[in-house]
Amino acid sequence: MKTLVALFACALALSRPLLSADAPSQKTTLNCDHAEMWTEGNESRGICTGSVVLVGTNIKITCDRLEFVATGIGDTASTLPTLEKFKSMLATGHVVIVQGDREATCGRAEVLPRDDKVILTENPVVIDHGTDWTNAGEKIILYRGQRRVVVEKPRIIGPEIKDLGFDKNKPATETPAGKP
Repeated sequence: MKTLVALFACALALSRPLLSADAPSQKTTLNCDHAEMWTEGNESRGICTGSVVLVGTNIKITCDRLEFVATGIGDTASTLPTLEKFKSMLATGHVVIVQGDREATCGRAEVLPRDDKVILTENPVVIDHGTDWTNAGEKIILYRGQRRVVVEKPRIIGPEIKDLGFDKNKPATETPAGKP
C-alpha cells in the first residue's frame, strides 16, 4: 500500500491542473475496495475500484474506478520500477474532483500531465463557488496552472446581471437632439 500511495503522490504532483500554488502540502492518501498493479516493460499500471477516494494537497477525487499509467526505469522484473514520469490517470464512474473553491463532476475525467490538461466528459459540470459560475457541456477541458476552462456546447450559469431594461413606472426622458 505504501508503494501505491507513493505512486499516486507522484501522479498527483504531475497532474495539478487546478491547484493553487500557495496551498500547504499534505501527504497523499488513497482508499478503495480493491487495487491491482503490474508492470509492462517500463510502464507501471494500476486499477483501483470500489469507493475510490484520493486525497492530496488541495485536492480530493472520488470515483468508482481509477486507472493510472506511469513510466519508469530500473528493475523491470519489479512490480513497480523507479518512477520517471507519470503518464496518465483515468477516473470513471461518479467522478467528483474538489479543489479549493472549485468542484467538477462527470462520468469520466482523463488527466494528461504531458499535455497539461484534464478532459472531463460524460455530463461534465465545473462549479466555481468563488465566482458563482457553473460551466456544463458535452466536454470540458481544464488547463494546468490556469483558471481556464474550454467547453464544447456550453451551458453556462452565472450570477444575476443588472436589469438593463426600463422602469415602466418612470417617465421616459427626452433624447437629446440628434441622438437616437
